[in-house]
Amino acid sequence: MSMNPPEGASPAIGGAAFLLAQLGSHAAGLFADRIAGLGLTPAQAGLLRLLAFTPGRSQRELADDLGMPPSRFVPFADELEARGLIERRRNPTDRRLYALYLTDQGTALLAGLREAGMAHERQVCEALTPEEHGQLIGLLRRIAEQQELTPGVHPGYRSLRPEGKH
Repeated sequence: MSMNPPEGASPAIGGAAFLLAQLGSHAAGLFADRIAGLGLTPAQAGLLRLLAFTPGRSQRELADDLGMPPSRFVPFADELEARGLIERRRNPTDRRLYALYLTDQGTALLAGLREAGMAHERQVCEALTPEEHGQLIGLLRRIAEQQELTPGVHPGYRSLRPEGKH
């Protein structure tokens, strides 16, 4: 593979991989700031969103999907449960397992999270036409698939630590 920059790329500015990292970091910071007013971290917002789409899954399944060791997932879920946003219920088919669900309070917070997410998308992509926005989403999905990333799951969950631990 040639190390020469592709046409239109400047070695001083960076290529596509650098721009993706630069924009990703910038967008992540903007999103964290936006949802801080809801009392959520991006990781917590992601779990609430996942539970909205797939309620009643076991802690183990969720930890696996997020790429988190169960030992890290449990305190992560504990915090959301303590805030009344999620609840654990015994799994009716396997009493050894707990299934996680959003509470009414969690569902209500999710509505605010959706609004924040839509505003974030508009802000980050405001330089694009609607057609360009659709093209960008298609291209990024193709790259994510080629890189074998789990759709809808941020790879940062793999290194997530309980609050206050570094």
